[in-house]
Amino acid sequence: MLRSGQAMNTDLPVLKVPEPKKKSNKKLITIIVILFIALLIIVFFNSSLSKITEIQVTGAQFTSNAEIINDADLKVGDSFLFSSSKKIKESLLRNSSIQNVDVSKKFPGIVKINVQEYKVVAFELSENGDLIALLASGASVVTNSERMQIMDKPILTGWQPDDMNKKELMKQLSTIDNALLSDISEISPIPSSAFPDRILIFTRTKFEVITAISLLREKVGTMNGVIESQAPGRLTLLLADTFVPFDIEAEEDESGNE
Repeated sequence: MLRSGQAMNTDLPVLKVPEPKKKSNKKLITIIVILFIALLIIVFFNSSLSKITEIQVTGAQFTSNAEIINDADLKVGDSFLFSSSKKIKESLLRNSSIQNVDVSKKFPGIVKINVQEYKVVAFELSENGDLIALLASGASVVTNSERMQIMDKPILTGWQPDDMNKKELMKQLSTIDNALLSDISEISPIPSSAFPDRILIFTRTKFEVITAISLLREKVGTMNGVIESQAPGRLTLLLADTFVPFDIEAEEDESGNE
């Protein structure tokens, strides 16, 4: 109680006015930004920028661009971002004429496919007269003679379509130096009981070579050495290697007929 004459103390503490909360404003801004980003994503995926607009194919000689695009399971209008370069490559490598594939993507919307096919090691004529290119992988593809240089590769004659030795021969020919391969003009099968894969090779330098597909890689050095150093003749490269020049054969035939 206040005594008489005593003044009341009016100095009360000043209450602080609370500052407005900024948290709710930050939440609102965050929500707006998220909605804006979501809207941009929706617009992007529904625009042409997110789609494949062009598929460029290079390097293919035996496989048409349309076939490559079909094998890659691609088409204009597919998703650009979700088209896997790895899956495209894996799909195309199932083609026995394709050795390697490089896939690249260029924004916006361009997919580039560069194909490396197996090299041609020989040619063959079909029953219909079509020129068939024989590849190092063992694949056979019909080709346009106007586009191919057939004078620097051997022609296979006398082979059955399902002859497995022919496919093995194609793989072996891929290991031969280009200079020697271009000298070989013709290869025919001449199987024997000892060598079911025996072959007869004619060269443009007038040699005849008898060997076996299974021995070809081993004997190719000897074959090359004889061709480079000797006059034309008959060269046998089997268990034993023999060489007889044609002029000596002719002399022996003449002496035998006398």
